[in-house]
Amino acid sequence: MRVVIVTESFPPDVNGVAHCALQTARHLVDRGHVPLVVAPATAAGNGPDAQAPCPVVRVPSIPLPGYPQVRVALPSRRVAAAITEHRADIVHLASPFILGVRGMAAAARLRIPAVAIYQTDLAGYARTYISAGEAAAWRRIRSVHAAADRTLAPSSAAQRDLEAHGVPRVQLWQRGVDTVRFRPDLRDEAMRRELAPNGELIVGYVGRLAPEKHVELLAGACGLEGVRVVVVGDGPSEPTLRSALPGAAFLGRRTGDELARIFASLDIFVHTGPFETFCQTVQEAMASGVPVVAPAAGGPLDLVAHGQTGLLVPPGDTAAFRDAVQTLVSDRALRHEYGTAARALVEGRTWAAVGDQLIGHYADVLAARRTAVAA
Repeated sequence: MRVVIVTESFPPDVNGVAHCALQTARHLVDRGHVPLVVAPATAAGNGPDAQAPCPVVRVPSIPLPGYPQVRVALPSRRVAAAITEHRADIVHLASPFILGVRGMAAAARLRIPAVAIYQTDLAGYARTYISAGEAAAWRRIRSVHAAADRTLAPSSAAQRDLEAHGVPRVQLWQRGVDTVRFRPDLRDEAMRRELAPNGELIVGYVGRLAPEKHVELLAGACGLEGVRVVVVGDGPSEPTLRSALPGAAFLGRRTGDELARIFASLDIFVHTGPFETFCQTVQEAMASGVPVVAPAAGGPLDLVAHGQTGLLVPPGDTAAFRDAVQTLVSDRALRHEYGTAARALVEGRTWAAVGDQLIGHYADVLAARRTAVAA
């Protein structure tokens, strides 16, 4: 198959949308298919895409006001031209909202089937940060996804949300995790001594430092005796969080094998954001054999088996996060039990396995389109 992946983000960006688009492109190449990526230009312009396994067409973009790490694509004819020149059999829309809208319009005009990947809870962000913005966000989401031949939701919670808001043809497609890169035996005692020189247990967060992630909910854990909070990531909230989380170590953005060593060196992983449609960092922590504390909302509901691989707590409740961390801090055997179970639970969730599922969705959509044309 010849596939055009139109994505709102792509490496060197570090986020779930970019990572999933990259893994999808890699898997398609590995399986003998021919992908092309269309993505916003980076801040550095259209330089070589070192990580990309296939050609990448970059569309002019501007930084998102107040959050310059995020680039927003500008209107461009390059999207339709790329789809046409690639002779696409199918268009893959990764978290379509701006660039993806143009990709959907081009696919419809060219009569090429499209699969839309729902990945970002834009309505949840709007509900929190933009007065009366949630309804508008859902209208936008519904408009784009209703035009697709199939929408793939990353979790059962996301699937229910989409269906409740009138999005048709929704099916579940979860995300993979690199269980070779993220694994328990990477635990690094030298790193642990550097981060916690007094032998504290290390409680970590990995992700963007942005208002919607509510990393300030780690404040309660910062006050626990014998605990060192470690924050990995960057973003506009970092200055505020440095004040809100006294004693926490801020490591900045880390990637690749270094990030894998950090994950494996944690004693407890905490994710605080309530708007995750999936939450890849939870899965990476689980693959690293680390027990998880996460909000009982969105993607973590599918990932964390409460009382088996970690603890789910009410979203937004600082005391609940603190108490869950304290429970695990106080019980070494429980941490080990949860961490071991977490690793076992994700062993089969490889990118190859979920990539084959995605190719199956493509094949179903193409077959349905051929049947409709024949009729």
